[in-house]
Amino acid sequence: MPETPNMVTAALPGIEPYDESLQAELAAAYRNKGDAYRPRSRHLNADGSAKYTNRLLLETSPYLLQHAHNPVNWYPWGAEAFDAARRRHLPILLSVGYSTCHWCHVMEEESFEDVEIAEALNRHYIAIKVDREERPDIDAVYMGAVQALTGTGGWPMTVWLTPDGKPFYGASYLPPRTGDRGAPYGFLTLLQNLAESYRLQREKVTQASAGLAQAVAQILAPQPGGDLPGAALLTSTVDRYRDIYDPQYGGVRGAPKFPSSLPIRLLLRHYRHSGEAFALEMAATTLKRMAAGGMRDQVGGGFHRYATDAQWLVPHFEIMLYDNALLTIAYLEAFQVTRDPQFRVVAEDILHFLRRDMASPEGAFYAATDADSLAPNGHLEEGRFFTWTPAEIGAVLSEDEAKLVTSHFGITAAGNFEGRSILHVAQPLATVAEALGLDLQRAQSLLRSAREKLYRARAGRPAPHRDEKILSAWNGLAISAFARAGLVLDEPSFTAIARTAASFLLDKLCDGQRLYRSYKDGRARHAGFLEDYAFTVAGLLDLYETTGETHWLQQALLLDRVLAQHYEDGEHGGFFRTGDDQEQLLAQEKPAFDGAEPSGNSVALLNLLRLHELTGEDRYRQRAENGLRAFSLNLQSNPLALSEMLLALEFYCDKVKAIIVVTPEGERDSAAPMLAALRQTFLPNRVLVVVEEGSELERHAKLVPQLQGKVALHGRATAYVCVEGSCQLPCEDAAIFARQLAEIVPYHNAPV
Repeated sequence: MPETPNMVTAALPGIEPYDESLQAELAAAYRNKGDAYRPRSRHLNADGSAKYTNRLLLETSPYLLQHAHNPVNWYPWGAEAFDAARRRHLPILLSVGYSTCHWCHVMEEESFEDVEIAEALNRHYIAIKVDREERPDIDAVYMGAVQALTGTGGWPMTVWLTPDGKPFYGASYLPPRTGDRGAPYGFLTLLQNLAESYRLQREKVTQASAGLAQAVAQILAPQPGGDLPGAALLTSTVDRYRDIYDPQYGGVRGAPKFPSSLPIRLLLRHYRHSGEAFALEMAATTLKRMAAGGMRDQVGGGFHRYATDAQWLVPHFEIMLYDNALLTIAYLEAFQVTRDPQFRVVAEDILHFLRRDMASPEGAFYAATDADSLAPNGHLEEGRFFTWTPAEIGAVLSEDEAKLVTSHFGITAAGNFEGRSILHVAQPLATVAEALGLDLQRAQSLLRSAREKLYRARAGRPAPHRDEKILSAWNGLAISAFARAGLVLDEPSFTAIARTAASFLLDKLCDGQRLYRSYKDGRARHAGFLEDYAFTVAGLLDLYETTGETHWLQQALLLDRVLAQHYEDGEHGGFFRTGDDQEQLLAQEKPAFDGAEPSGNSVALLNLLRLHELTGEDRYRQRAENGLRAFSLNLQSNPLALSEMLLALEFYCDKVKAIIVVTPEGERDSAAPMLAALRQTFLPNRVLVVVEEGSELERHAKLVPQLQGKVALHGRATAYVCVEGSCQLPCEDAAIFARQLAEIVPYHNAPV
């Protein structure tokens, strides 16, 4: 990188140069990027340095840093920006997106890198850029405004605000100029027209913004609570999913198809209780179709964000940590229900992908990878990294491997995506093996070696951008995935990964008892939100059950205490996204929608029910019931929007088993036969404690009082299966224990 002077940037178009203090700060930040730094901008000096630099260079968010060399005078969200808007009597242009968003990249290239547009923006607005993944609270509030105005929403989100933060106009992606992409109004035209309206009709704009702000508050305001919902709602919801199910391809009929559109885990629970085969068929077919499609990275093992078609073939090529963590758990549960080894393989592949491609050196997990990557023509192209031609396959694989892979994964000269092929299971491996005269074992061996060769060859291509911020919430989901896999698959290496990630969160993203949202470049940023606490607590509970280490349960209890003190609606039940000591926006949201990610409320309520079963303290049950009542009308009117919360309801309605395995002191391994029986049983609504006699049991009993009086009979590992404080006869025989686990009783508040 060339020598960087104290004046790091030319004057941005339309405004005076930055003052010397800001220039020096930016110059220091530029130098700290190191010699390998390459500015992300088409505006470069002859020596390759950036012509323009704005305040976003001082941030850690990968999304904000992507815009640090736009000619736009970007501010991060904060008091400095709003003070400038009030002082200069200018409206605010708020742009919200995230670093792996394809259309965010398009709008940056078309508009935010355009000097004419940047000049108009700099002259007439204070421009604020927000990473929605770091600030989901800001995103939720202003998305409510855009949806109220337009009926739709998406990213990039573009919102016009008054200096006090009230919205008066909004949209998602906007083409740069009128007529581009057939648009009646381009971004530049809107910038000019709305600035003029604000200047000449400020009172009218202010009144409109006040009305829209009130509408947003009403949209985000929680509905009043109702009666505690019951088990009948679970059955009726499954019936509603049956009506919209796609029997050919799985999932919900139509396109696009998201992994979260069909609640696999709810269907598996319904099957367990009802025995109705259609529920299992819906879940299993969906999982198999997803795994066979192009939405799964057949080489790398992870899953892309969603499929653009009904067949799960053509994905949107982003890869998100949360999708892969949640899918791991779904495939693990399907494996327990069906014992189909295919589901185990898919779950293991996802975890290997996360460990290999998404893990930070410290052992936590990065957020996402981009859809776009650099093509040989020098342009960014969606999916280029993941697609293949027959010639590329032939250059990497042996003749036998190439024949098998080409037939199995449907690779053709014409391709199925912009002249290239998205790998998908076009023919079952057994069918291809027979056609090629191979036995199945040989075909499986060839496929394994071919996938590894393709992975190594692909690694030599320009890779998609990886968003290397670490989010507490999404890491909480990953901890759950690895911890559960460690237990279900009896794989200690997965447990070790979960333990390392959890230690990182508690060390780097937890200040005493309070969580931060995001970590990047050695800095923890932004106070944690509801989902950060809820998902982390769930991960810690899963890790406690897998390891039997009291530290994780103690930390879960401490974090829940913070939720109770700062986030919980003590009067009406449920939790707000932001704490009472965080920045207050136009509205305080109480999340009530399970989308690609579960809502923080859905996970928090299930956490409370698990804590009640572990500790025996009734206050956890009462808080969970208050939460279920708070969302009762939402659940009754639109249960499809809260399918993850139905897992908490199902847990509440079931006869939850507390499983305690006590081993002689120093003989924890003697629990292996009991744990093997547990692994063979799909028992979602249970808590588990494995503990040695002696001082360890005494330590655990302070947190889990049910342990008191439990012993290892006759010097052998002994299992206790307890429901509502009443335990069956202690059991030293794994076969008898398995029968106790398999016993299913009706939901306790099922209709007669």
